Amino acid sequence: MISFNYENEFTLNNEHQLSDWVSDVIKSEGCKEDEINYIFCNDNYLLKLNVNFLNHDTLTDVISFDYSVGKTLHGDIYISTERVAENAKDFSVSFYEELYRVMVHGVLHYCGYKDKSDDDIKIMRDKENFYLEQLQSN
Repeated sequence: MISFNYENEFTLNNEHQLSDWVSDVIKSEGCKEDEINYIFCNDNYLLKLNVNFLNHDTLTDVISFDYSVGKTLHGDIYISTERVAENAKDFSVSFYEELYRVMVHGVLHYCGYKDKSDDDIKIMRDKENFYLEQLQSN
């Protein structure tokens, strides 16, 4: 089950479509969907999590807590909508394109993709782009 939670003023108006999309990504990657929670928040909320749980005193756009067991995916994906908006400006893309990229990025981590090396980053970007194209074609 995909759920959307809001800790700030932001809300999605297409939850059903996005839930179906994330479910399709999970299936396409050969994984099984359990509980995936998206939590949309502001920079300060995410910074507190980053400091308290990861000992990183920096702003970030997304933090994922992965509780998956094998190929059964379960986790919490926290997204700062403020950081997404800033990144969208920096990358010259729309807010929603950047938001959807971050959303699929979190799920792809649960599917086993990494982004530490240049090769891993390229694979992750290719996967993100592939699934973003699928979302846009629906």
